[in-house]
Amino acid sequence: MAIIKQQDVIDSIEDALQYISYYHPIDFIQALEKAYNKEESTAAKDAIAQILINSRMSAQGKRPICQDTGIVTCFVKVGMEVQWDKTDMTVQQMVDEGTRRAYLNPDNPLRASIVKDPAGKRINTKDNTPAVVHIDMVPGAGLEIMIAAKGGGSENKTKMAMLNPSDSIADWVVKTLPTMGAGWCPPGMLGIGIGGTAEKAGVLAKESLMDPVNIQDLIERGPQNAEEELRLEIFERVNKLGIGAQGLGGLTTVVDVKINSVPTHAASKPVVMIPNCAATRHVHFHLDGSGPADLTPPKLEEWPEITWEVGENVRRVNVDDLGKADISDWKTGETVLLSGTILTGRDAAHKRIQDMLAKGEKLPVDFTDKFIYYVGPVDAIGDEAVGPAGPTTATRMDKFTEMMLAETGLLGTIGKAERGAQTCESIKNHKSVYLMAVGGAAYLVSKAIKKAKVVAFEDMGMEAIYEFVVEDMPVTVAVDSTGESAHVTGPEIWKVKIQEAEDKAKT
Repeated sequence: MAIIKQQDVIDSIEDALQYISYYHPIDFIQALEKAYNKEESTAAKDAIAQILINSRMSAQGKRPICQDTGIVTCFVKVGMEVQWDKTDMTVQQMVDEGTRRAYLNPDNPLRASIVKDPAGKRINTKDNTPAVVHIDMVPGAGLEIMIAAKGGGSENKTKMAMLNPSDSIADWVVKTLPTMGAGWCPPGMLGIGIGGTAEKAGVLAKESLMDPVNIQDLIERGPQNAEEELRLEIFERVNKLGIGAQGLGGLTTVVDVKINSVPTHAASKPVVMIPNCAATRHVHFHLDGSGPADLTPPKLEEWPEITWEVGENVRRVNVDDLGKADISDWKTGETVLLSGTILTGRDAAHKRIQDMLAKGEKLPVDFTDKFIYYVGPVDAIGDEAVGPAGPTTATRMDKFTEMMLAETGLLGTIGKAERGAQTCESIKNHKSVYLMAVGGAAYLVSKAIKKAKVVAFEDMGMEAIYEFVVEDMPVTVAVDSTGESAHVTGPEIWKVKIQEAEDKAKT
């Protein structure tokens, strides 16, 4: 029998969430390094380089890998012989208290993203609680905890299907994955849950993402059951799609595929697919009554020494002196370094702007010939101008883009992932551009931000409109003024190249 102290659970949850905010799992870093070394697409290789450099910087600076510090998901397996030192808190309350303390830590504050009343006013809870907690009773006298911080960009791409028993799961994955776009920030992992009922398959998929990256070990020894065969088939076929890092086209879209399954009804085949992004964050620990978890920091030598250097064709610009004529010759795939003043804004800010314009009210900021960066930064500490400030998924702002370009004088937009066909057409019609920053490189991006201040909608917290003064902020032209999208052309090109290479190898 073990007596588990509530305080040990709370302290362990707090420490674990701080730990995973700035330490990638080393197995994931090793997988990314292998992907970097074999990548042949320049755009994808550059993106992976930025992700790896950002990861090392975050480990050194103990600051978040990504500005979206996630919704907390915690799997707690409680031994049947466990007793508690106190009974005034539930396991959910213990996890929530640890989460609250972790996200409000003054030395490394994490962005609070959780909103209550999700179908109504969507008011931020201010401390990232409540966590999503799954509790199992298992044999034994200890406590096993697996905890993750899951970003909204990847979580939003979750897909579920009730397949027919004779349907191919691999076919469904390969058909579905391209519809997910790049908002989940590949390269990452796919977690797949099969069986049970719909809600059980979702939990299975999420829990599978807590496992280590080991697909290369499986390839070397060969599959030993149908599940392992399916993992390998999906891994191979998905990477042949050519989606690549950040959806720009390349050889590696996923670094592993995980599968959990349980028995199901003879007439059913529930399948859930959940991607993990380039900011994969999770840790696994045990409590036996002897104290809180001891999480050993990885050594910096375990990160690869990778540098990212700007190519010769880079374009350096002062965004304060740009007009439509100046951006008309920017081409898809081109690297641009931005200096000057940009504005920020996410979903809530765009909705309020829409409401103000509909009422004929004057906007609090002038967007004329400005770029808007889709970002919700982490609070700054020390001498930082701003905390980690990577891009959010631009696709969510598609519904507002025509309004912004037509009615505010906005010059261009900055975010991550693809834009929809209608938005690309708007960009073309207004001679605008869409620039892409690398998702999963938030701390690296923040170093280019020299000054930051809130200029509108302060009540929205991280959704407020900021004014950033940036210096050499690295971006890629993802949609140029002709409407050409790198997220369309890149994967198309690399899918063909991968197939041609495979055909050549067979001859």
